[in-house]
Amino acid sequence: MQQIKGFFIWMLLCCSFLAVSVNAADFSSSPQAQPEKRWRIAYYHGGEYAYYYDYLYAMSEGLSRLGWIEPLSLPDFADKDTRKLWLWLAHNVKSHYLEFVADGYYSADWDNIARQKVRNSLIARLNQSKDIDMVFALGTWAGQDLANNRHRVPTVVISTSDPLSSGIIKSLDDSGYDHLFASYDPGLQSQQIQVFHKLIGFKKLGVPYENTISGRSYAGMILIEKASLELGFEIVPCYTLSDIADQQLADQSVLECFDKLAQKVDAIFVSSQGGVNAGTIPKLVDIANRYAVPTFSQNGQEAVRYGFLLSLIRYSGFRPEGMFLAENVGRIINGAKPRNLKQVFNGSFSMVVNMKTAEKIGLYVNSKLLATADKLLWTIEVPE
Repeated sequence: MQQIKGFFIWMLLCCSFLAVSVNAADFSSSPQAQPEKRWRIAYYHGGEYAYYYDYLYAMSEGLSRLGWIEPLSLPDFADKDTRKLWLWLAHNVKSHYLEFVADGYYSADWDNIARQKVRNSLIARLNQSKDIDMVFALGTWAGQDLANNRHRVPTVVISTSDPLSSGIIKSLDDSGYDHLFASYDPGLQSQQIQVFHKLIGFKKLGVPYENTISGRSYAGMILIEKASLELGFEIVPCYTLSDIADQQLADQSVLECFDKLAQKVDAIFVSSQGGVNAGTIPKLVDIANRYAVPTFSQNGQEAVRYGFLLSLIRYSGFRPEGMFLAENVGRIINGAKPRNLKQVFNGSFSMVVNMKTAEKIGLYVNSKLLATADKLLWTIEVPE
């Protein structure tokens, strides 16, 4: 009798596993039938960040290619203002399936006090008005604010450096909430520090970052700390201010950290944060070059154009992950549970190097570096 009981338990577990697999794989990413009503979508982020615009743009293109919205020619706003792009989508997209809600755009403007009000206002709307069917949550703040049991509206978390260490998801395979899906590319951050060390061979790595859960997540401190043990280098931290409403204070904190670190480290890892922007990058580059310190930027080719030594960039830009996100939005509309969807996106990356910066800091660019680099830049540009 005990053996029979065990057999049935085993069968039940197998069936449960198969049910999860079916949920994840068997829902189409393209429209299958016209729904009774259009899915109304809202947008929430902690504050403006260029990559949020890029992801929204690429995901919108993906939704169009999949047939969820009619073919469209998206405008490219030079200032990468997500509000402008969202309102354009709200007023111009034609679709039988979904709607970008014009008054469904929420931003905390990197203000902690405003963040609490915006979060509570959005969650109240999700629970009471019930006129929003899905939320695009861009960035760590938005992901943290909606990764909870305070609502049940399907939420797609996008553009977070590390949703696991920031507490948004429970594991790479499980978001922890039925309504939550978070796209995550674990390869990018792990490759960054490995590539930087392989090429520079530093013994002391300076890392300016905000010493908060979000700040450590942006910088990928868990991976940096792991790499320091494996590769034998010392981490020299300097704490900045990042997710704050006072832009001048955030900028000044990074400039001061750069000046301190450049005098005592072999290299600086430049993480994404509020004080690293078009206004401060030329000054940060001047400091690093003055002390002949190699720099690695998390912010891709544009940061290298402006003078940081090197970075990793995505092959084909944001389009592959934008399509990955659009496909999963489609599966959710077709009935898939967000929690059961595959969260890991395995992107491919190439390296870009600023040769003028290498010259300025006296870095001998050997054949190994040249062979590894996919793109070489020969000037240091000034942001407009």
